[in-house]
Amino acid sequence: MLAYITRRILAMIPMLLAISFISFVIIQLPPGDYLNTLQANQGSSGGGMSNEQANLLRERYGLDESFLTQYWKWISGFPEGDFGYSYEWKSDVWPLIDERVWYTLLLGGCSILVMVMLAIPIGIYSATHQYSLGDTLLSTIAFLGLSVPGFLLALIWLYIGGIVLDLDVMGSQSKEFINQPGSLEKSWDYFLHLWPAAIILGLASTAQLMRIMRNGMLDSLNQQYVTTARAKGLTERKVINKYVVRAALNPVVSVLAMEIPKIISSSILIGVVMTVPTTGPMFLRSLQSQDMYVAGTFLMFMAVMLLVSNLLADLILGWIDPRIVYS
Repeated sequence: MLAYITRRILAMIPMLLAISFISFVIIQLPPGDYLNTLQANQGSSGGGMSNEQANLLRERYGLDESFLTQYWKWISGFPEGDFGYSYEWKSDVWPLIDERVWYTLLLGGCSILVMVMLAIPIGIYSATHQYSLGDTLLSTIAFLGLSVPGFLLALIWLYIGGIVLDLDVMGSQSKEFINQPGSLEKSWDYFLHLWPAAIILGLASTAQLMRIMRNGMLDSLNQQYVTTARAKGLTERKVINKYVVRAALNPVVSVLAMEIPKIISSSILIGVVMTVPTTGPMFLRSLQSQDMYVAGTFLMFMAVMLLVSNLLADLILGWIDPRIVYS
């Protein structure tokens, strides 16, 4: 097992290098650069920057250098934790991301917890009560969850929570707790602002996982080994929990690994609508302003999350399914 994990981690290095190169190419595809965007914004607001000033700034920031030179400067700093310089925020990239990445990971973790706690029990119930009224209602809710975008759910929550219930639903904390020392009341307020965003982020994926769990359960219920287990006199609860559920979890775990980076990318609109301090709004802003090092680092962050989540999913599959052996 240790040798397998080592091989997978070593295989991530060339893959991340390839992803970094492709990401840098895509970011550089739009015409112009950050200074062109800055000139256009200043011109639309009545100000302006001359081409001579822009060229001097390009020379200062190295934007006039070749593509490969800029790419090498970017990736050569990775081992030292240097991910470039943000022209928009006039700061190194990592301190900017570090302020938001931990909240994003916490929000993503809570969303995954919501997905697992809802999708698996509901999928088990729907499969064991096929075509019942409860199965029909839950399937209808699942299809609604798949069809309604997350930002619309966020807007609905802002209306219900902010206007109907008169709650402070914006940001990660209430105004009276900002810049206050840590306390039990502040932690509780932090949690009250965290769970709505976590539920909204996890609902669409919950519906998908519920359908996958239900279909996997229905497929496993028709297998020969389930019939054999029942013939041996095992109770229906033991047959379901010991044999059917474990077999049905395999596709759920695989899909769940793919949902982790999706949740992080989905936090862009949720972060904008609910003004929570995720990496999403900054990533969106960096794309709009062509702040290439910030945008590239965000893409690398999502790539690392995808690779790590796939590795964890493979390890979990080997744990829940004894038929899978890593050698």
